[in-house]
Amino acid sequence: MVFLDASHWQDKIFLGGSWVPGSGGTRDVVEPATGSRLAGIGIAGPDDLDRAAETAAAAQTAWAARPHPERAAVLRRAGELWARHAEEISWWNVREVGAVPGMAGFAVHVAEQECYEAAGLPSRPYGELLPSEQPRLSMARRVPAGVVGVISPFNVPIILGIRSVAPALALGNAVILKPDPRTAVTGGVTIARVFEEAGLPPGVLQVLPGGVDVGEALVTHPLVRVISFTGSTAVGRRIGQLAGQHLKRAHLELGGNSALIVLDDADLDRAVNLATWGSFFHQGQICMTTGRHLVHDRIYDEFVERLAAKAAALPVGDPARQQVALGPVIDKGQRDKIHALVVSSADQGARLVAGGKYDDLFYSATVMADSSAETPAFTQEIFGPVAPVARFSGVDDAARLAGAGQYGLSLGIVTRDVMKGLALADRLPTGIVHINDQTVNDEANAPFGGVGASGTGSRLGGAAANIDAFTETRWVTVRAETPTYPF
Repeated sequence: MVFLDASHWQDKIFLGGSWVPGSGGTRDVVEPATGSRLAGIGIAGPDDLDRAAETAAAAQTAWAARPHPERAAVLRRAGELWARHAEEISWWNVREVGAVPGMAGFAVHVAEQECYEAAGLPSRPYGELLPSEQPRLSMARRVPAGVVGVISPFNVPIILGIRSVAPALALGNAVILKPDPRTAVTGGVTIARVFEEAGLPPGVLQVLPGGVDVGEALVTHPLVRVISFTGSTAVGRRIGQLAGQHLKRAHLELGGNSALIVLDDADLDRAVNLATWGSFFHQGQICMTTGRHLVHDRIYDEFVERLAAKAAALPVGDPARQQVALGPVIDKGQRDKIHALVVSSADQGARLVAGGKYDDLFYSATVMADSSAETPAFTQEIFGPVAPVARFSGVDDAARLAGAGQYGLSLGIVTRDVMKGLALADRLPTGIVHINDQTVNDEANAPFGGVGASGTGSRLGGAAANIDAFTETRWVTVRAETPTYPF
């Protein structure tokens, strides 16, 4: 059988270890580049979520009790499966998500590495001995949280799903994954098939594409103890509110409007190359996308000219049938949001020097000079291939512009003076900093997360963050003999 043969999962959800019809009906899987139907997926309803939570809770206890080498072996096999079926999985990523082939292949590579990194978690020390004033052995142990809910978005569905799924499973939890229905094959079916083939016991992973009702049911269900959400800041605030009301942890990886600061000593050709990639890679549909370019006065005009020329030369089209730099954005709603920000920014004084137009879902690489802190495209997350450029006169001015606004996810600084770049970075609230690189980077063993409206900090990535995210700390004491109390 082909690994992702649709006859295996067509019009179904993954519940209790089986592919079954969802109570929410079905939905077409649509290729954004052409509008054609690729397949159908099942849609879950709140009743399915109840069943999933109950079966996940029942399966989790036995899974957590498995010897740690067994759990590690499942994660290693999952890593091998990503590599073995990379071509087929990438095909779905190109067709369903609109990713160019390079991006699709990168996503599979990161998923493979996430599983290998997670395979090392079960054998790590899971507690510490504590001194006690009593005659007893006192320790703090890390134990699985229980059932973890993962809500992943459309833009990079493989990475942003597996980043939570793999470590949560490795640490002995069960997982309910709710992928965005627009990319539910790439971000849901694929992950379910990988772990199905890797030998994960039935019920430990459930995959339920669904709408807002399923998402809210997942966040509020009493058997689900931890929520890992990646998506917009507005939705993240709602999820955080619901999780707080139900006294459970929510790890929120939210929006961004990341700045690339180009100091006056930067190599201009290299800076423009970084800027082009940072803003236009994957059509700008990445939370870390460079959303603001801050360029020193002395090199500003030449930077804008070169960036505009680069943008104008980037081919846009169907990544499954042409060699292009930019594929389609996900849907008309996203396209119209991008264009509205471009138009309103031009109306408020930003100068359109490249792009600003589209053909169906294909939005051209766009550069907007003379942007400022009042320009909508400069202050808001665009989630599209738009590069607003503003000028600054000195390091203090750059810090002021970069530090303005609500987001704090990623920051890039381009300079020949590395220590000057680090000193500038220390003045800015952000979860990620890259000196002499653009803002879009990802490695499975690195902590990931933002501050402010970008989320609740580095709650994912790297062993320490993952253990903290997906386990609870339990105090345990042991006495040789029972004590005697006054009454």
